Amino acid sequence: MNLHASAAIYRFEMNRTARTVLQSIISPVLSTSLYFVVFGGAIGSRIQEVDGISYGAFIVPGLIMLSLLTQSVSNAAFGIYFPKFTGTIYEILSAPISYAEIVLGYVGAAASKSIILGLIILATAALFVPIRIEHPFVMLAFLVLTAVTFSLFGFIIGIWADGFEKLQLIPLLFIMPLTFLGGTFYSISMLPPIWQKVTLLNPVVYLVSGFRWSFYGTSDVPVAISLGMTVLFMLICMAVIWIIFRTGWRLRP
Repeated sequence: MNLHASAAIYRFEMNRTARTVLQSIISPVLSTSLYFVVFGGAIGSRIQEVDGISYGAFIVPGLIMLSLLTQSVSNAAFGIYFPKFTGTIYEILSAPISYAEIVLGYVGAAASKSIILGLIILATAALFVPIRIEHPFVMLAFLVLTAVTFSLFGFIIGIWADGFEKLQLIPLLFIMPLTFLGGTFYSISMLPPIWQKVTLLNPVVYLVSGFRWSFYGTSDVPVAISLGMTVLFMLICMAVIWIIFRTGWRLRP
């Protein structure tokens, strides 16, 4: 495996983040802090506790997951779309580097940026409310798996998109609504029975539920199912990327 090539792509993408730190790091942290202040302050004054956890602390895992999903998709999508837009993707495809190494470089960088952002948001949230992490290794596992999975998904979006507006189409129309409706700010046990069953069709529910369990030991869905759904979606994304490179879809004229 040509790890030097993957490392070169990885460093290039990470350096781009360093050059745009205001947009890549500071802006998402401020946006998440605003969510925390608005929802935690406005709703928290009416809902004191959820499952024995203060409302402000309860929404922290959901807010981290919200930023993790959106940033993973956006970072990976832009990372692979920009070489397509400038035409440098053909230089990469003709270089002595395999498809797996290309994906490793771009997805690895996007996931790394998202994980760093998630940890920064976690540290920021600790300034507002007391947070406990009962299962730190499970928390890190969900953090890494989710970042990698949705970076793979973003990579697919970046290849599919044929314009800058399409890069934001999926995150705005699907990822963001599914995250808001996936138990980010509430427990699905608070919903009527029929809507609890409907909500289980939302894949984000399993991510948020499993991630919240790693913090407080409480979840809407068994943690094993949450972990299994995350791994399943990651494998699906990997299969789609393999098909894309095998067929050259949207990569070759």
